[in-house]
Amino acid sequence: MWNVGYTYFHTGIIRRGGFAMQSVRSSFYQPLDSKSCHVLANALGDTPETVISVHLLRRGLCRAYVAGEPSRFDGAIVQDNFCPAEPMGFGSDPEVLWDLLKSVEGWECVNVASECATDLGEIIEENMGVRVRYYGDVYHILSKPVLNFQNEAVRQLTLDDLNLLESAPTEVQGAGFGSIRNLLSDGVVACAVISGKIVAIAHTSARTNHHADIGVFTLEEWRGRGFATAATAIVAKRVQEAGQTPVWSTGEDNFASLRVAHKLGFTEVLRRTYVIPN
Repeated sequence: MWNVGYTYFHTGIIRRGGFAMQSVRSSFYQPLDSKSCHVLANALGDTPETVISVHLLRRGLCRAYVAGEPSRFDGAIVQDNFCPAEPMGFGSDPEVLWDLLKSVEGWECVNVASECATDLGEIIEENMGVRVRYYGDVYHILSKPVLNFQNEAVRQLTLDDLNLLESAPTEVQGAGFGSIRNLLSDGVVACAVISGKIVAIAHTSARTNHHADIGVFTLEEWRGRGFATAATAIVAKRVQEAGQTPVWSTGEDNFASLRVAHKLGFTEVLRRTYVIPN
């Protein structure tokens, strides 16, 4: 079991993404095993900012690295198997987070608590010899009954719609559950269907005991028709009926997404920051 999960080695140069990082002595962290991932999920807690990572940890859909014990970690990285370029970092010590990132392959940016983002960025700049930029990730929750928005083209999907969803463009197939079948059986999906084809989707991208993150996408030529709003209203209602709080996270300048969230009654609760080496 990879509880602490590190050994030490001497190294000259570590390479990531084409950049060379000079190191004298570094920690090398191994990914946690399944049992330890569940321990880490419990330690992270069930909150709007952890819902995606906890969902991934419990379903075995990620790689996770910790400094310290999973139950009382000094820092943690959770890397989605299907989106490895954008791992989530937890912990307030930027030196620990940087040490962990050196063991993570394929990352291009990292999402961390805003209070440590600048310090982590400075460490990355110093070690990688590149400039860093920052991008805000805004989290909302829906704490009151969702407003009702209907559209005759929008409906909830079931397992009977498996072939329909599998034949849709990748952008409107949804994600987060390992397969489309799992998404339909364990999640909630609503789509706009035009002439037998899906053109917009809202779905739970992650579910825990108390929260459910909602993702949306509309094909470009079908935007501005209210499909995303109507589909999200269906998903949010089903999530609330299951006793969970809908969560909506989006980039700070994704104004179309922010408008949908506010229209449906979501309110901002926190912000995290992407640290992005250029």
